[in-house]
Amino acid sequence: MAQIHKRFTDDQVRGLFERYVRKEVARKYLQEILGISKSRFFSLLSEYRKDPEKFSIQYSRSSPPRIDPAIEANILKELVVDKKMILDKSIPIYRYNYSFLQGQLEKKHRQEVSLSTIIDRAKKHDFYIPNRRRGVIHDREVLTRHIGELVQHDSSYHLWAPGGGEKWWLITGLDDYSRFMFYAILIKHEQVWPHINALQRLVLEHGFPYQYYVDQHSIFRFVRNRDDRYYKAGPITDEYLPQWKQVLNDCGVKVIYALSPQAKGKIERPYGWIQDHLVRTCVRENVTTIQSARKVLAEEVREYNYKRVHSITEEIPYVRFQKALKAKQSLFREFKLPPPFKSPKDLFCLRLQRSTDAYRKVSINNIPVRINGVDPHQSVTIRIYPVNPTVSELRFWHENQLVDVQTFKTQDLKGVSSFQS
Repeated sequence: MAQIHKRFTDDQVRGLFERYVRKEVARKYLQEILGISKSRFFSLLSEYRKDPEKFSIQYSRSSPPRIDPAIEANILKELVVDKKMILDKSIPIYRYNYSFLQGQLEKKHRQEVSLSTIIDRAKKHDFYIPNRRRGVIHDREVLTRHIGELVQHDSSYHLWAPGGGEKWWLITGLDDYSRFMFYAILIKHEQVWPHINALQRLVLEHGFPYQYYVDQHSIFRFVRNRDDRYYKAGPITDEYLPQWKQVLNDCGVKVIYALSPQAKGKIERPYGWIQDHLVRTCVRENVTTIQSARKVLAEEVREYNYKRVHSITEEIPYVRFQKALKAKQSLFREFKLPPPFKSPKDLFCLRLQRSTDAYRKVSINNIPVRINGVDPHQSVTIRIYPVNPTVSELRFWHENQLVDVQTFKTQDLKGVSSFQS
């Protein structure tokens, strides 16, 4: 609703107050007519009673609005940086972010300026892109009532740090109820192990969630090609279990698959926020390595989790998460190793099936490996746990018993350690 001085003249409002003072009209009716609150009504009435003849509702600015030339110069400088990113089609930035720019002015230059002033300068100097009309948008409301009821997990491939000249993968996990981001990891190459390791971090810190929500990427689900013209013999959808799904099955965690990108709207919004801030910060700080980009990412995630009020929940994610914990509004199950496992390394790992030969050996990447405690021609499960980038631990299981543990160079497991069996 427009301001009162734009809808009424001084004489009109003065006449209404005269009738109120003479007790001809009740206050609530005048409030409805004027479209103002109770406190605003009595504030104007007080001004009227001081001097009815000089009473006025007209608003006049005491001085013309001005900002410091140095502030205006910095606004335009930051807008130029954004425009270069928008024009570069290889960078995933498609619009101006005036709120981010406002934060940069305060952080870098110690200058406070209103958002409306930044937008005004952007429009005047051709740094403005009108919002395009959007199609049907997936509903992003909170559908869960407990933390741990639904964890959204996804990965995105972009040029996060244009100065580095190469694209990297960003893996994130988000709690649906609180919108708390459990992890955000930048990696150079997408493999199964980083996804399993992210799950391990979540479970060891918070416990087993009730279910995971992912897309139909081959890491998460085997989907037979449904568009073949002719039938081909082979596994049908979900008949083959990828490594990541095997881990979740052992954890007793359900998996839901999104049937369309739009169905993953909740994770896309934080992705958009993280992506936008990560790219803009990396450009401004001239980040060229993934190590530096990881530091920027960690700071952005910290701000998202602990400082910013989420637009959907209207709460800071960490605060909402802690409130749910205190109210026992959680579906996380305490972490306890399922039998017969002896260590988390047996659970959060990569798996291979092999059979021993007549000499109690199996072949891994054409490397013969002798296994203790297993007879010839027996089936064994090899659970591979990457201890670090150079060393992996191989744990050999036979008939639900851990029979041997050996250490391998990770490079010798190449192909196997790309972590697809």
